[in-house]
Amino acid sequence: MKFFSKLVLLLSCVFIVSTAHAVELKLATLAPQGTTLYKGLVAAADDIKAKTGGKVTVKIFAGGVQGDEKDVVRKIRYGQLDGAALTGVGLGLIDPQIRVLELPFLFKNTQEVDKVYGAMKGYFKDAFNKKGFVLLGWAEVGFVKIFSNKPIRKRKDLKGMKMWTWEGDPLAKAMYEAMDVTPVPLAITDVLTSLQTNLIDGAYAPELGAIAFQWHTKAKYMTDVNLVNGTGGIVLSSKSWAKLGGQKKIVQQVIDVHSKKLVSQTRADNLESKQAIQGAGIQIVALEDAALTELQGIGKEVRAKLTGKLYSQTLLDKVIGYLK
Repeated sequence: MKFFSKLVLLLSCVFIVSTAHAVELKLATLAPQGTTLYKGLVAAADDIKAKTGGKVTVKIFAGGVQGDEKDVVRKIRYGQLDGAALTGVGLGLIDPQIRVLELPFLFKNTQEVDKVYGAMKGYFKDAFNKKGFVLLGWAEVGFVKIFSNKPIRKRKDLKGMKMWTWEGDPLAKAMYEAMDVTPVPLAITDVLTSLQTNLIDGAYAPELGAIAFQWHTKAKYMTDVNLVNGTGGIVLSSKSWAKLGGQKKIVQQVIDVHSKKLVSQTRADNLESKQAIQGAGIQIVALEDAALTELQGIGKEVRAKLTGKLYSQTLLDKVIGYLK
């Protein structure tokens, strides 16, 4: 019996030692299961587990089961979650100045996006560290379009429209005010029902996002304009990052690789989603040239309005400088 007891004790010690340094990271995302972002996160999680020999595992909460992004950020701060894949709105709850990357008509194409994001990554990593977070990598959602129940071809068509805006989003609020749009603040989980019941006339999203949340099933038109480039990122709390110890380098390397894959796949899927949207019977509407020029002017107005509130003039100049 003594031998058996000692054996059980020895095996228990071995088990405790072998699991003492195992870390499970709990990550949340609004992206539903089966979407590009979700699949990318799962692939990264599998890679992290394999390359750390099981010392780091990732549990993903998808589809908004942990709440809207304001709920997710709060839970990360309270230690109930370790991190998340956030949109620009969620990232802005951590550090508002990152919204400078989502100004209307800031970018003309993905080449400009890549140049600025690459140049600014170090700056924002430092900024997030000061807020108690680690910005591991970018995960953009793509160029945002307007989905609506009436065609929008010129600025006047926007006047008085009831458009969804994320609750507490200062950038969307400023943009809508400049466009004479009536904002209707809602959680992202309430948009589909609100489109169906005509509580709102439209919403903004990249093609892939509109399909993922099924908004395209309740809209008749998509205005094909690159309104803003919807940014996104993968973050961990600094406390959770510290728990990784010697596994930090591996985790960062995995995220670097999968973030690039995710951005590339998202862009490809947005193009495919546009074709799927056309196939679903949604009419693609182009802005008139004069309307586009007018809206681009409004974009500059929004930049000026938010300078000193969301970001500094110095930071805006830095971003514009990289574009030039």
